[in-house]
Amino acid sequence: MTLRTRFILYLLALHSVFAALALGIFFFFPFWLFFLEGFFLVSLFCGIKLINSLFGTLELINSGVQFIEEKDFTSHFQTIGQVEMDQLISVYNKMVDNLKDERIRIQEQNFFLDKILTASPSGILICDFDNRITSANPSAEKILRTQVKEILGKELNVLPKPFSNTLLDLGLYQSNVISLQGGRRIKCHCSEFIDRGFTRRFFLLEELTDELRYSEKNAYEKLIRMMSHEINNSVAATNSLLNSCLNYKNQLIEEDKEDYENALSVIILRNSQLNVFMNSFAEVIRLPNPKVSFTDVKQILESLEILLRSECQKRSIKWCWEVRENIELIEMDKIQMEQVFVNILKNAIEAIENEGTITIKIGKEKGKSYIAILDTGKGIKAETQAKLFTPFFSTKENGQGVGLMLIQEILTKHNFEFSLESQIGKPTQFTIFFR
Repeated sequence: MTLRTRFILYLLALHSVFAALALGIFFFFPFWLFFLEGFFLVSLFCGIKLINSLFGTLELINSGVQFIEEKDFTSHFQTIGQVEMDQLISVYNKMVDNLKDERIRIQEQNFFLDKILTASPSGILICDFDNRITSANPSAEKILRTQVKEILGKELNVLPKPFSNTLLDLGLYQSNVISLQGGRRIKCHCSEFIDRGFTRRFFLLEELTDELRYSEKNAYEKLIRMMSHEINNSVAATNSLLNSCLNYKNQLIEEDKEDYENALSVIILRNSQLNVFMNSFAEVIRLPNPKVSFTDVKQILESLEILLRSECQKRSIKWCWEVRENIELIEMDKIQMEQVFVNILKNAIEAIENEGTITIKIGKEKGKSYIAILDTGKGIKAETQAKLFTPFFSTKENGQGVGLMLIQEILTKHNFEFSLESQIGKPTQFTIFFR
């Protein structure tokens, strides 16, 4: 039974009692009966009207609550001419207008943030209160090289290494740069935001490869030009003087002549070697833009097998071919790419040293043609791999660190993706993906 019904029944019972009293009075004062009955009817009518007014307010409040529960902030109430009710209606209308504006503002902000996340070149990973990944933008998918659906709702340790280890070790507002295969370098930064009164973490992944490569290239180009200029000028002048000095050997006594000639010859030879050493660096910065033409990559590798056959036979190194799928002709600079394959194959031979196998894999993966060169050498340590494409870094005792620089420069100019994968005790694989 509703409150309205109980209130009406109460008024009816009260007025029934008054009617019974009036009937008793009728026997003693008949004239007053008509007056009392009229009073009762007027009182009942006023009571019902007041009840309707009172419960109309409650119904209005109930309707407003229902609108709010249904998140309907477009409905408004009209004033009814009662001061108290009109004040309540005015407050309610202002409240729903504010809620509607706030909801629109939040929706617009969310839409704007979604657009920023989608368009951002930086990868963004957002975690929930339990540090599980709840959101990842397309750039994060590209940087991680994994599909978003495979990591959503999972913890950070499901990410590919070294991302998982790096992100788990990052403290709040800390950054770290990690090196990946193919000379890629990614800056990882950890931060947080407030959601419903609790903190949630998010991670920014920024691809620094091109930026750092450009900065490094500018730096070592200036250094190489300066060194090359000074050394070439010095070597040319010094060798000229030394050759002139050799002309005076006949003026020496016979027992000093040979030592004199040998000493000057060693110096001239060392200067020439120094000149060759600098020219190898200069080749990197003088590398011209590729002159591309359609080229048979397999044919290039077959000719290099013939070229390196003698060296491989001396070291008891076998060649194996795994052509999983024939690939079409590739647009490339044949001369530059030959140099790339020569450097990779020489590195493979030196890594094997003696008795091993070089395997050439040819095929397609995800719509891209690729060439993979594997060697059965000792493998490369993880900390060494991170430095392999750093300018002037070499693992060889007398290495200059130019070979991989040249490989990286040529492949970058061709827009070919590449990776170098290796573990201690397992085959090392250098893979080139063509467009």
